[in-house]
Amino acid sequence: MNEELKKPGGLPENAFRPLEAGEKYDPIIPASQKFHGVNFWSVSWGIIMAILFSAAAAYLGLKVGQVFEAAIPIAIIAVGLSGAAKRTHALGENVIIQSIGACSGVIVAGAIFTLPALYILQAKYPELTVNFMNIFLSSLLGGILGILFLIPFRKYFVSEMHGKYPFPEATATAQVLVTGEQGSNQAKPLVLAGVIGGLYDFIIATFGWWNETFSSRAIGIGQTIAEKAKAMFSINMGAAVVGLGYIVGLKYCAIICFGSLFIWWVVDPIMNVLFYDQVLAFGNPNITATVGSMSAEEIFRTYGRQIGIGAIAMAGLIGIWNSRTIIKSAGSLAAREFKVKDASQLQETKRTEKDLSMRFIAIGSLITLIVILLFFWIGVIGNLWQALIAWIVVTVIAFLFTTVAATAIAIVGSNPVSGMTLMTLILASVIMVANGLKGTCGIIASLVFVGVVGTSLSITG
Repeated sequence: MNEELKKPGGLPENAFRPLEAGEKYDPIIPASQKFHGVNFWSVSWGIIMAILFSAAAAYLGLKVGQVFEAAIPIAIIAVGLSGAAKRTHALGENVIIQSIGACSGVIVAGAIFTLPALYILQAKYPELTVNFMNIFLSSLLGGILGILFLIPFRKYFVSEMHGKYPFPEATATAQVLVTGEQGSNQAKPLVLAGVIGGLYDFIIATFGWWNETFSSRAIGIGQTIAEKAKAMFSINMGAAVVGLGYIVGLKYCAIICFGSLFIWWVVDPIMNVLFYDQVLAFGNPNITATVGSMSAEEIFRTYGRQIGIGAIAMAGLIGIWNSRTIIKSAGSLAAREFKVKDASQLQETKRTEKDLSMRFIAIGSLITLIVILLFFWIGVIGNLWQALIAWIVVTVIAFLFTTVAATAIAIVGSNPVSGMTLMTLILASVIMVANGLKGTCGIIASLVFVGVVGTSLSITG
């Protein structure tokens, strides 16, 4: 009883470093202690956080094409709520609130990079119809598939590779939850930041004292460089984007920034020099102007963006290749656990080591994949052969990219779901066109297929 009511202290010394041979990690809530985190308070607040941060993730994703990881701010809010309510020993409850709430952006992130295109394309193809049930089912089935595909890798990333991956977001979240349990008030900075950000955006939107986006064209020399060398840059200075950069972190923001600078300051000017008086249509009859007659923005939209998408696709392939050892190691670990355990073995399993059985995962994955095939066949295409091809593409890509998404979260704390989704869209479109699926039907089908994969990859990360 005393152990059950024991208030957790700080994190163990070996929480974030690789374990020595024979060394074991004892979690802050001991495996022998009963876990009281799941109750009405934690589940209800977790759902509320999921709703609120889903809206925020959708807004940012549609605005800047990047979804933030919500675990850290939700953990801070959970600590503040438990402190305000004077709940004792609330660490377990805060873990549940954070775990449920952090799922807010995952379904949104998988959907917003593909499914809104269905509505955007209606302007060009009025005959294109959008079925809400198709959107709902693609997100639902993709989410279930992502969870089932990730579970076999959980023990590998969390236990076998303990301390070998930085897990920046999870590390920060753990520190917030543990510090909050010890009585620190961390909700005040979050509230203050929200007030400042709200006032900042209110001034921009209401009074227009400055523009939300700054462009180098605003100054004379910048305008000249943009016209002559086709090189320019623009910066979005909205509070949401600034906050997103802080959450994502300096390293990942730098990678995104340098990628943009490479296109705007290197690729666009080089294309202007090499192909100044040439029309590079690349099979697109709508491109009739020479490269030199285009503005810097037009060169980016016509060529630079496609080059960036190609780079993302190649990065995805490299990620799959680099993850081959992870797939092999995690697969071997899952295969060993697939063996049936007798009753005594199950009873001796520690609370922290209990997991859904591999048999359950295998059966659940099989049922989900069958339902996805039926959904593609009956609800989307109506052609069994094309549905089968799409099903194979979705299954293979979702499984292979599972390790890419999980590794990205483990290393940089951010899931590159937009890039992996774009690559999937390219592959799916090419394969489906080669198999006779074209026109508005092909557009709808490809986006729905990719919606399944995008949601699966997002929830995996």
